[in-house]
This record gives sequence, structure tokens and C-alpha cells, in this order.
Amino acid sequence: MSGAVESARTESVTLSPEEQLLAIEEIKRLFAARLRVMDTKQWDQYGPLHTDDVVSESWGAGSRVVGPAALTAAIRNTLDGNVSVTTAHHGHTPEITLTSDTTATGIWAMEDELWWTNGDVEEHLHGYGHYHEEYRKVEGQWLISYRTLTRLREDHSPNFYDYRQTERSSHG
Repeated sequence: MSGAVESARTESVTLSPEEQLLAIEEIKRLFAARLRVMDTKQWDQYGPLHTDDVVSESWGAGSRVVGPAALTAAIRNTLDGNVSVTTAHHGHTPEITLTSDTTATGIWAMEDELWWTNGDVEEHLHGYGHYHEEYRKVEGQWLISYRTLTRLREDHSPNFYDYRQTERSSHG
């Protein structure tokens, strides 16, 4: 990173080193809470982890969702809709950068596992990739304002795309 870019970035952060570490830890807890409430299907707790104008993009082009209610509905429909899916999401090795006292970016290595039943056959997906997120502190609380998921690899059962087709058609 060039000295000018580094200087410009750090000038916008006036938090003390201790406050910066606390902010980063709060963002880590936020991220962990999002994965936990998604995996445990606590949908009433999912939306409030996001800003009112959150944007989420995943599963490729055309999958942009805006707002916490729409995002919660999309995730719920995917994991708890026509096909009930058990999930385990993990985020690792966060790269969190404070961009101001109230904004930050994060990149997380991710791994997820999904299991569901297709008739009497158990299907699965094991994915690897990265979450790219943005955070904003609103009324003293860090919230997720943007997220995209990039997948590097997917290992899945042969009928995974049948599930994806069922899930996509249930979105309308």
C-alpha cells in the first residue's frame, strides 16, 4: 500500500489504538452472531444485525437483495423454504480495516456445509470462499451494511443443482 493511501486511511480514524481493537472485536462478534442466528434459524434476530439499507449479493448475478427484511426473507426462503436445509457456517482469519470511526470493511475466509433431503437421499454442499463485507456503526452498534460471497470451490452431491433450481423457483 502506498504511503499516501495509508496516510489518508488512518487520518479518517481518530479512535485510540484501544478503541480500534474494541471496534474490531465488536465487528467479529457481529459476524459470529450473523452466522449463528442463520444456522439456528432465529430469523427474528437476523435482520437487526444489518443496516436499514443493507445490500447483499451472492449466488451470482441477479441476486442483489436490499434491506434487512428482504434479506431475512431471502435467506429464510433458501434455508427454510420448500426444502429445509441444515447449515454450518464458519468464518476464519478476518481482515478487518477501520475506514473511519464509524465504518469498516472486512474479508473473511469462509467455509459452509449444507445438508438436506431430496426424497430419501441426503444431499450436501461443502463450500469454500470469502465474505467481503462493509460495516457501519449506527447509534453505538456495529451493523453489516454490505456483503458479497465469492466461492472458490464447491464440493456437492450430484443432485445439488436440483436443489438450486427448486430454491430459485421458490423466489418467484
